[in-house]
Amino acid sequence: MTENSRLSPGDIAPDFTLPDADGNEVSLSDYRGRKVIVYFYPAASTPGCTKQACDFRDSLAELNGAGLDVIGISPDKPAKLTKFRDNEELTFPLLSDPEKATLLAWGAFGEKKMYGKTVQGVIRSTFLVDEEGKIEVAQYNVRATGHVAKLRRDLSV
Repeated sequence: MTENSRLSPGDIAPDFTLPDADGNEVSLSDYRGRKVIVYFYPAASTPGCTKQACDFRDSLAELNGAGLDVIGISPDKPAKLTKFRDNEELTFPLLSDPEKATLLAWGAFGEKKMYGKTVQGVIRSTFLVDEEGKIEVAQYNVRATGHVAKLRRDLSV
């Protein structure tokens, strides 16, 4: 797999159709007319990814109230996402991208540093897509802890 170029504000968000935790197809185009936060995370049920998902869950009422939906995407299979969703009581869609095509299209898969080594993997990333499907905010290499609070401050939510 090769690393794709990163997205920037003003770019058209690459469309996707991926299965959610229940195997239902969810497309980015389903959110046209609304703003949506799309975030990419390495693996369900790991400490950092759980913290980040729970932060989104705990902020969801305020985010939704500000007209923002949330979608999480990882390479996990739907069965693992179901367990993650149910264990953590997550109330927003978790989508499965085991082929990593969407991760690559959004620049969220490639070389990264992990414990001082360079590895290929999911680059924890968050995007805000506007009502017309354009990237409004693109953040790569975000931290799992404190990221949602910073995002809320940046978006005045």
